[in-house]
Amino acid sequence: MTKIYLIRHGEAEGNLYRIWQGSTDGKITPRGALQLEALAKRFQDVPLDALYSSDRVRAMDTALALKRGHEELELQTSPDLREIDVGPWEGVAFANTVRSAPREMECFNNDPDRFFLEGAETFSQVLARMKRILLQIAGDYPDGTVAVASHGMAIRTILAWIQKIPSAEMRSFRHGDNTSVSLVTVEDGEFSVVYTHDNSHLEGDLSTLAKQNWYKNKSGRNTNDLRDEPLKLPKDSLLYIRCYEGSWRAAHGTPEGFVASPYLTAARNHLKKAPDSIVKLYMDEELAGLLELDPDRGKEEEKGWISLLYLRPEYRGKGLGIQLLGRAVMYFRAKGRTAIQLHVSKDNLAAQKFYRKHGFEILDVHRGILTDLYLMEKEI
Repeated sequence: MTKIYLIRHGEAEGNLYRIWQGSTDGKITPRGALQLEALAKRFQDVPLDALYSSDRVRAMDTALALKRGHEELELQTSPDLREIDVGPWEGVAFANTVRSAPREMECFNNDPDRFFLEGAETFSQVLARMKRILLQIAGDYPDGTVAVASHGMAIRTILAWIQKIPSAEMRSFRHGDNTSVSLVTVEDGEFSVVYTHDNSHLEGDLSTLAKQNWYKNKSGRNTNDLRDEPLKLPKDSLLYIRCYEGSWRAAHGTPEGFVASPYLTAARNHLKKAPDSIVKLYMDEELAGLLELDPDRGKEEEKGWISLLYLRPEYRGKGLGIQLLGRAVMYFRAKGRTAIQLHVSKDNLAAQKFYRKHGFEILDVHRGILTDLYLMEKEI
């Protein structure tokens, strides 16, 4: 009999940014790194004969964390252990697909046999490859114990099949937390489940799902997810000016010194070069903020520039800023940039705290109109 620990990867950028990241690569977040430490401690005294993962970075990093107690094991990877490839949804905000494809989202979460999206994998395809690789592992280690790092929906799919949970009843089978552990056995080609989705090693503030509620809702929607729409000029000129002035007030405590025309001119140039470089962020139908990226600044140094990252006052302090920052990271990484930069007012302590928390460092001090500006940078 082979014992297989199925482990969901640690919290990754898609989980934090609330962006689809199925077959797409993505890094482990700072909380994810702490989850991996807890996971490694959990497994440090568990005998293991082999270590497997999907070939995506977030899963490989998760499996490699277990080597801290099992240095002799070599990591073996397989694309069969990947997350479901969601095709045209890759890199798209969850809230956008909830709005544009509610039926598909409902099926994705709660009735996978009915899920179909042109260009995406089906769940039957995911199940077939998960069965294939797990049977292969069992064949290679017939009396062994193996740790396998994979992904949330891939693991949920194989566990539901083993437990004979009908597709229409998947709502009753909960999702697993990041680094949650499920134990299955395989003997003579037959699978059995010992336990599922155990996250007891995640103490205190380490659980990802504890901070979210999408998995509890029929729609698969987290009530704090932001959707985005492209800014259109001149139609959205007044909206843009109001957002920029609001950002100025937040940075300086006064509208003094704010002149709209140069910023509006810059926005027109950004949109001319890249129509997706400025987006409006919405919570349901209410405008929540604005993100403006400069498609050219820093390009020669392989860096991206955030011109404006703005949330309206009533949406601050709710953990939403990371979703805007995440869009900037994904946008510039896709263009081959290795870091992102921005200016923060020396007086804007709240903004400085936010950016430091998410990996920015101060590189220099520049002279601003009202006060000095910190040049901050984050590697991506």
